[in-house]
Amino acid sequence: MIKVEKLDFTYPGATEATIKGLDFEVEKGEVFGFLGPSGSGKSTTQKILYRLLKGYSGNIMVVDKPLGQWGREYYERIGVSFELPNHYLKLTARENLKFFSSFYKGECKNIDALLEQVGLLEDADKRVEEFSKGMKMRLNFIRALIHEPILLFLDEPTSGLDPINARKIKDMIMALKEKGCTVFITTHNMTDADQLCDRIALLDYGQIVALEKPSALKLTYGQRKVKVGAMGKEHEFTLDGLGQNAAFMELLQSNTISTIHSEEATLEDVFVKLTGKKLV
Repeated sequence: MIKVEKLDFTYPGATEATIKGLDFEVEKGEVFGFLGPSGSGKSTTQKILYRLLKGYSGNIMVVDKPLGQWGREYYERIGVSFELPNHYLKLTARENLKFFSSFYKGECKNIDALLEQVGLLEDADKRVEEFSKGMKMRLNFIRALIHEPILLFLDEPTSGLDPINARKIKDMIMALKEKGCTVFITTHNMTDADQLCDRIALLDYGQIVALEKPSALKLTYGQRKVKVGAMGKEHEFTLDGLGQNAAFMELLQSNTISTIHSEEATLEDVFVKLTGKKLV
């Protein structure tokens, strides 16, 4: 769906490139994550891919066609949900969606059905200026879906959402994937990335420092240990030869175990090990 080779970009007037030689591919029907701290180049890469920024160097193919050769029909195929809500505040939620629906040639989704999916149907005729940030974010998200794009760009899709509404958005993303939609997510939320993404690219200073499945990264950078909680104490064992470890087997047979956890790294642990910094 997307192929990027040797992508470089420098903002006008800047002394250093924001993006430095990026190479990656996104498969059709994949949820692909771009992770990294603020200023790492995540959003800049997305803005180039949905043609908000030009002046880059390198090669970009989207749906087997050079990005620069796409015309206005490109926007019939892609959907974009920005990190910060951008609506017409004097219009209602329904009016906003009707207005944006009018931009597209093809048939659009049912507005009330979308509003109901994200818990906004009761507020459909309320002016958006009265919405909370979380409500605006949910409206932002469904606006990107209204024309049924085959490629969806999401920038921090659960920012400002409570756990219940964040779960709704994540469930909708996974449903879109099941229907064959390709989703490109930029985020610094490692939990979202772990739950949603088939593969992730970790960025630091405009360069990809790792690109792999989340599970593979966590196994690679985790410790081969298991911690067992039993009778108010914590016991630690190495995974190698665990089945032959007499002390571990004794604990298993004692029926006193309260917790047992492998020492798998989190994605944030992986990032810290690769870059020496925390995500903020």
